[in-house]
Formats: sequence, C-alpha cells, structure tokens
Amino acid sequence: MPLILDRKQVLQVYSEAASRRWVLPTFNAENLTTIEAILQATKEYGERIGVQDAPIIVGITNNYKSRPQSVYYTHTRKWQVGLRLFMNDLHVLTAAESPYAKLKVMLHLDHIQWDHDAELLQWDMRQFSSIMYDASTLPFDENIRRTREFVQRHGDDILIEGACDEIAEATGKDRMALTTPEMAERYVHETGVDIIVANLGTEHRASAANLKYHGDLAKDISRRVGLRLCLHGTSSVPAEQLRALFNDGIRKVNIWTALERDSSVLLFQKMLENASGIVGPDKAKELAAQKLLGPAADCDSAASIDFYTTAFRQEIVFEAMKEIVRRYLEIFYDG
Repeated sequence: MPLILDRKQVLQVYSEAASRRWVLPTFNAENLTTIEAILQATKEYGERIGVQDAPIIVGITNNYKSRPQSVYYTHTRKWQVGLRLFMNDLHVLTAAESPYAKLKVMLHLDHIQWDHDAELLQWDMRQFSSIMYDASTLPFDENIRRTREFVQRHGDDILIEGACDEIAEATGKDRMALTTPEMAERYVHETGVDIIVANLGTEHRASAANLKYHGDLAKDISRRVGLRLCLHGTSSVPAEQLRALFNDGIRKVNIWTALERDSSVLLFQKMLENASGIVGPDKAKELAAQKLLGPAADCDSAASIDFYTTAFRQEIVFEAMKEIVRRYLEIFYDG
C-alpha cells in the first residue's frame, strides 16, 4: 500500500500495535540498501507470523549533528537532495508493483532540530508520517514553548514526537540527568506531543557495558503521562531488557547504530576471506607480507567481478542488516 502519511491512519497503526502488545520499531537508514533490508526483513517476518501487512517505520535524521543522515544519503552531501531521494525511494518501494506493497510503512523524520533544520521545517509536514521535533538543546521552558508552537501548527496533520531532554552521546564527556516523572508530565501537558522521548539512561552509540536502562523510571513516567514513551539508544540495550519494554510503557523505539555496527563486522570478515578475489594474488600477497592478512586469507585466487563490485559488498550488508532487523522484530512483535 502507499506510504501511511495521514495522521488518523498512523494513529490507527499505533493502536493496532498496542492491541497486539507490539512495540513499534523505527529503523533509521541513510542508504537504499538499508531501507530494502528493513522492508525485506519485515515482509519475511510478517509472512512467518501470518501478518501480510506488518507495520514498520523507516526514519532518517537531517542536519542532526551526531549523524546527519540525509546529508550522507548522496555524495552531493546536500540534505535537500538526500532527503528527497530517501522519500522517493520509499514511495517507489511501497508502490503497487513493489514486493513490499502490502506492508504498512511509515516515514519518520528523526531529531529534526529547531535551528539547524529551520529550512526543512518550512516544508509541507504532511509528506511525513511523524516527526521528532527536537528542541532539547534549549533550556526546558524554551524547549516547551517551541515544541508547543510546533504542535499547534502541525499537530492536526502528523504524529509529533518531542524530546523532553537531551539524550547523551556515549562518546561525549557530558552526562544528562535522567528525566523525572514530574518533568515528563509537565512537558507532555504543556506541549501536547503524541510521543515523548525521555532520558531513561540509554545513550546514543553506547555499549551494553556502560549504560543502564531504567525500566522502573519508564513505568513511573507512563503512570503520569500515559502510554506514549519512545526509547532512543535502543541499539545498546540488552535483549532481555528489550522484551520488557511494552510493560514499561514504551510504545516506540529508534534503532540505527546496530544496523551499521553489526553488519560491518560481517562485511569485514567476508572481504578478508576473499582478499585475493577482490584485489588479485599479487596485492593479496603484498598485504600478507605486511602482516595485514593472516594465513587463512586467500592469496592465490584471481581477481573476480564476483568479489570486487559494489553489488558483492551490498549483498553482504543487505543480508546482515536483514538478520539484525529480524532479531529485533522477534523481540518487539513476539513480546
């Protein structure tokens, strides 16, 4: 079916997911291979559980400092070009002739900031299913004011996610205080957002060893604001904790880092295994002499188009990402 962009239809998808006790995942993407891996995994998993029209959210950031994904979508490094291509790719992949036509696909703008994305915020927001309006770098009162104004302008057209306070970067020195239930309640009451991103102890690009997801805090906040929490930093939360998210009041999660991080491991391994097929025996032996290749690496085969093309690399990443998405769907759609 076409992309689900109408607010009422988006809310209906959320309602149906909640009735199944599903947490809706948003997988961010900054290239076509990732988008197709997300959709193919959802299609296959939906068929496995008997849901031909399984829901999925595909997201992208714009000029978000930590990762401007629409900028990286093309080598023009122009967000306007990258974002339009991202949108066009999703429209094509959800059209009637696409194998993904039965899926309920929603398009999410993630971490759209009040200042860096000012030009984008002048676009017709009805082109998107949902948007995370991010004013979290501002003082709390100013964050509330700007978010409330955005909700007043666009809340009748799209689902709006708000950032109550900033989620820290694992690579940074600063650590933000956890969101308090009182803070979350005031934010929701005064802004009118549909979904709230609270700081629950997770961090963007953290590892499981240096974070703590506070499920009890999520429950406390949900008792105050209703079932409207979104978890960021999901890539670094252990699977056993992810399985409890619905009971904690989480209705949506955002995932990106795991897709790129974990697929890179397999790509690296496959390229090492096929070193000579990629660079030829002379170069492979040179690399082995430099101790950059170990004894298990193939250093004798002739270079082959089967190994050195973009298609070879993309297929490895596609299959790896598809498996990663499948594992998350098993958690969020099986409960």
